[in-house]
Amino acid sequence: MASRVIMPKLTDSMEEGVVVKWRKAEGERVESGDVLAEIETDKAVMDLEAFASGTLLKILVPEGTTVPSGTLIGVIGESEEDIKDILRGSPPPIPPPSEVEGKGGGAAPSAEALASPRVRTLAREHGIDLKTVKGTGPGGRIVERDLEPFLLKKEQSTVREIPLTQMRKAIVRMTTQSKAPVPHFYVTIDADMAEGLRMVEESKKAATPFPLSINHLLIAASARALKQHPGLNASFAGETIRIFSSIDIGIAVALEDGLIVPVLRDCGSKTLEQIVEAERSLVARARQRDLTPEEYTGATFLISNLGKFDVESFSAVILPPAAAALAVGSVREVPVVRDGKVEVGHRMTLTLSCDHRVIDGAVAAQFLQTFKQALVRARDL
Repeated sequence: MASRVIMPKLTDSMEEGVVVKWRKAEGERVESGDVLAEIETDKAVMDLEAFASGTLLKILVPEGTTVPSGTLIGVIGESEEDIKDILRGSPPPIPPPSEVEGKGGGAAPSAEALASPRVRTLAREHGIDLKTVKGTGPGGRIVERDLEPFLLKKEQSTVREIPLTQMRKAIVRMTTQSKAPVPHFYVTIDADMAEGLRMVEESKKAATPFPLSINHLLIAASARALKQHPGLNASFAGETIRIFSSIDIGIAVALEDGLIVPVLRDCGSKTLEQIVEAERSLVARARQRDLTPEEYTGATFLISNLGKFDVESFSAVILPPAAAALAVGSVREVPVVRDGKVEVGHRMTLTLSCDHRVIDGAVAAQFLQTFKQALVRARDL
């Protein structure tokens, strides 16, 4: 008994399909499961398999023709089998575009008719008028590759390329050399900033030449914690770990075209007042691009503070030779419980990035505990 071959509904959104290529010829023997044809849907080109064995008695839809799902496109049966009844119920085959154009009468097919469903979808998505596209497929059919020049042109019109500055090139080199080979891990903690904020406000009211800032407290607290945990003031050196005697803290400073990390030297021997004065001068010259290479290289510990941008928390990239970098978020008002009562507290989230070749998790946690306590007792810095 003859078997119908219909245009399938291969996807949920498929309403019509294109017979891209018949893989079996009319009169050729086919077995169930053989690939009969290649069908283009709105998403891809897929194989149409035979569901019966026999001879492909009739091909009703030529290659390159679009028909709705459910349309009879071929008939499989036994040789000499009468298929008139099957053919009588099917609509006449639609000739491919080349045959329509070849006949003198009748209007030429529209650009939409000459395009596959996938091409029409792409054209709509990218605002391409198919009337302006020359088809290179069979019979002048518009295929996906014909849209490539239009898609490229549109992409180029919406993209603005900015050459890398020398500073950005340096950032690319440093971060690539760090993030790729250095096995980072991260430890996060919240610190009470109530006392630190009071000190900053008092300094502002006192109108001192060099007012205190959160950054100054971070540098001083880092120096104190690093003196108690010297394993973090270190660097990986192949077969050894170098422990630095001087605590040289780098402070990330954002510039218009990138960032620079000026280094405040020997913070472990400086008072808070000395840190304030040295940091102010160093950062000011960094913004003026007036630093010598020795002043922005060789940090043994890094601090990056994005708190003023209302960033709650983030992770910093370690820049060798340092083995750790501290990422600082904004100071937030949060509810805290003291002696069974809920009060307004001020908390700051600190995330320590560590080089696992040098630092282990427990050591990092102990460092943060010391750092946190130094901020809680900020007046002792």
